[in-house]
This record gives sequence, C-alpha cells and structure tokens, in this order.
Amino acid sequence: MIDVYAPDDLLPSGSDRNLGEQLTLAILRAEGVTKPAAFHLDNTAAFIHRMDSAAVQTAARGNARAVRVQIITPPGALTRNGQKRLVGDATRIVAEVCGDPTQAQRTWVLLTEAPEGGWGINGTAYGRGEFRGAGEARVKVILARYGCATETVCLGQRRQCAHARVSRSRMGCADAR
Repeated sequence: MIDVYAPDDLLPSGSDRNLGEQLTLAILRAEGVTKPAAFHLDNTAAFIHRMDSAAVQTAARGNARAVRVQIITPPGALTRNGQKRLVGDATRIVAEVCGDPTQAQRTWVLLTEAPEGGWGINGTAYGRGEFRGAGEARVKVILARYGCATETVCLGQRRQCAHARVSRSRMGCADAR
C-alpha cells in the first residue's frame, strides 16, 4: 500500500498514474519480485493525496515543498537491503516526476510493516493463519499462475520461489510441504 502526500502544485498535472506505477514497481523490486504478475500488480495500490500547498508545513516555512511517501508492507516483506533500495528508489522517482533533482532533499519515505493480522481485504484481516486456511486449492492456483512445478512453499520466510522468483509471503502462499 502506497500513500503519497504532496502539495497540489508540486506534482505535474497528469503525473499520478506514472508516479503510482513507478512506486508500485519499486516496492515489488525491493521485495524481490523480478517478474510482477497480475497478482502483484492488482494487489499493490497507490493513493496520491494532492494537498493544498498551505497544508504542508515545516517549522522553517509555510507552504513547504515537502513530499511524504508512506509504504505499508506485510510483516517481513522487506530485508534491510530491500528497505534501503526502496527508500532510494522512491526518493529518486518522486524527484524525477517533480522534474526537480533537489526534491530528493525534501522527500520523506516512511516504511511501515503491518502487524500480524493487520493486512486485510474483502472483510478479512489476513495473518499467517488466514493464509494457511486458504487451503491447498489457493496454493495450487498460485503455483499455476507462476508456472511453479513444486508445492514446496513457505509463508513468512525470506526465501523466494525458485520458479517465479517472487516473495512467498507476498504471494500469500501457505505451508504445503
């Protein structure tokens, strides 16, 4: 989940789609997803909040030209290197979209992990138990979607599927040894 808060006149008109798409792909890269599939792209949303420029303040000045990017991930989705990569990529993307390399100095990136069970959709708060409870059928669908030939998948570990090279926790795989 991505939230970008920026003064309404800082982001160029019509740039929201480009910003959202680039940030989505940056998250997936940082999580180790090298070939995003529909599952990844449909389940990573970006919300661009254009604010009145007077609503963005710092202690030094009103109408601050600051941008806040908050990215919420499932628990354990990012390694330390993934965190570093994502902060760097998100900062660069915002500066490029703004057309101002100095914007990097005024771009805050906040990475937040949702707590266990604090990630929900369709009325369900998902945790490891809910993913496991999704059952073998879901695992087989996910494996088929990514062209995997094995049912050895593990929720919550930082290993990646050898077939699809995607984060297993991001895929929502359940234990199926």
